[in-house]
Amino acid sequence: MHIRAAARLAIALSLLAASGVGAEPDEAVLGKGRGYPVGTASSWYGNPYRVGSWSAMDTVAGMPIRNVARGSVTTPLPVAAQPANIRYRYRNIGYTLDEYLERQRITGLLVIRNGEIVAERYRYGRGQDARFLSFSMAKSVTSMLVGIALERGVIASLDDTAQQYAKELAGSGYGATTVRQLLRMSSGLTFSERYDGNDDVARMSRAAATGRPPVVDVLRSVGDRHSPPGDRFVYASAETEVLGRVLAGASGRSLSDLTSQWLWQPLGAERDAFWVLSQDGQERSSGFFNASLRDWGRLGWMLARDGRVGDRQVVAREYILDATDATRQPAAFQPRRATPYFGYGYQFWLFPMRERSFGLQGVHGQAVFVQPSSGIVMVQTAVQEAASGQQDPQPGQERDAFWRGVLESLGGRTE
Repeated sequence: MHIRAAARLAIALSLLAASGVGAEPDEAVLGKGRGYPVGTASSWYGNPYRVGSWSAMDTVAGMPIRNVARGSVTTPLPVAAQPANIRYRYRNIGYTLDEYLERQRITGLLVIRNGEIVAERYRYGRGQDARFLSFSMAKSVTSMLVGIALERGVIASLDDTAQQYAKELAGSGYGATTVRQLLRMSSGLTFSERYDGNDDVARMSRAAATGRPPVVDVLRSVGDRHSPPGDRFVYASAETEVLGRVLAGASGRSLSDLTSQWLWQPLGAERDAFWVLSQDGQERSSGFFNASLRDWGRLGWMLARDGRVGDRQVVAREYILDATDATRQPAAFQPRRATPYFGYGYQFWLFPMRERSFGLQGVHGQAVFVQPSSGIVMVQTAVQEAASGQQDPQPGQERDAFWRGVLESLGGRTE
């Protein structure tokens, strides 16, 4: 009898080993056997280079970057005495935080409540020194810089046209678009973004990486319209690239300098950040900001406090509310109107909840989600295979379920 039990145990253990229980999802495909290698300027985007490259883009050969210096004072981000017991439900099955990590390609996960870390996880060999690629979370960083520029009078009005500051766009469709319309991605110009390698965003990315043609030529070439300016939200990374050029032209300074002095130093970041550059030396403002998980958390906590760090108002409160409050948006930009689920503010995604909740989002699973009233912030960095929910809705749907579980577990509101 004991021999049979031992045999059954041996079979069970062999089956567990074969199934990869305890392994991180797709770790072989993602390059674990090679130590999660860093790619080059031509290979960084694909497997098996995603983990290594997307957490250290400054080490990718041939990738130009510009540093964003932290200040001399770091804002405390203490670890709570008791870790959070986070649970969520997805497709009518209950899961824990650790089970979420076993189901998704998460490289970093951080949950903050009232300025304290209640959960922090690193996966695939990453750690606190990793500086994670934002993808389109950078758009919200660019928006905050616009808000600061407006408060300081560097930009006179959100209703000024882009070409008043970005002279290289004078006479073009984007040049004639107002800053406010760009913030809402409502230029009305047709710019395709399907993530299939054959769309306009791929054309713009190739221009940024090679300089052939220059990015500004791609921006100037966009002239067809799908709607009158300001009428409707249609996602287009080109509009944030234009905002980056507006900021540079208005200030006469690089986006990296502005980010450091206006945002990163007053934020109290603990590590330098950096922007990846186009070949023309312009920061790629639509998707290439890089920061540590905890500093992404500090950014989220500042947003949860409506732009404040300590007693200092870093980004004007009214701008933050205009950017993130669904009730302040025109009807066409509100949740379930701008998209079937999200609304869209000034480069922020707005959740369909009564309680103001919003997020920064990037392709392949990057997110910072914020609910100010409950003081809850969630940061996730990831290397999901599909770029967006159009290609594979499952990771985004489960992430939304997990976010709602975080809120429910920590006393937030989901209705």
